[in-house]
Amino acid sequence: MSLATKERILDAAEGLFANHGFAATSLRQITAVAEVNLAAVNYHFGSKEALLTAVFERRVVPVNQERLRLLDGLEAEAAQGKAIQLEDVVRAFLLPAFNAVEGFGQQGAKFMQLVGRMHSETNEQLRAAFLKLFQPVGQRFVPVLRQLLPTLTEDEVMWRLHFMIGSLAHILVCTQLEEPLMGKLARGGDLVEALVQFNTAGLTAQAPAPVGVRRA
Repeated sequence: MSLATKERILDAAEGLFANHGFAATSLRQITAVAEVNLAAVNYHFGSKEALLTAVFERRVVPVNQERLRLLDGLEAEAAQGKAIQLEDVVRAFLLPAFNAVEGFGQQGAKFMQLVGRMHSETNEQLRAAFLKLFQPVGQRFVPVLRQLLPTLTEDEVMWRLHFMIGSLAHILVCTQLEEPLMGKLARGGDLVEALVQFNTAGLTAQAPAPVGVRRA
């Protein structure tokens, strides 16, 4: 089976999963769009669940590799005496996703649609497989963020990282759909920098007081 066959299957699955969701998409539909037989899907992936995981890995793994490469660079500079800036860590997390989605071309909108659908799927096994792709990034970024945000607990840092991921996903969906409300920021590096500044401010915000406790 050729690499081209595998890519056709991935492209077909990505589009169908985005349009109809995982549960409503059959392997028969995927093979019809990809113009392959069921044996080809089984050979390359083994199951529909494994195929969905491969669809996400194709897009997410390169993004995460670039995030870690940029973080490695910041830590290497820190070893030489240059202090790591929170803004640069945030940029290292956000920028690779923007660059990757732009590189997807017309498939960028489909993939972001699929990401949105993934959050509404009720199959916990699939959600767990999707979230597992981000574990290596979280394991590297969270300790760095905690060093830069010493007044926050680990849970607070984790939640703020989730908020950053949410804002990133929302903006990527809006730009792919050419949302009119995005205005002039909808294109170019200005949008990335606006999101970097927004999330940097959010990360450094004072932690909320416990419920029922009023700050002085």
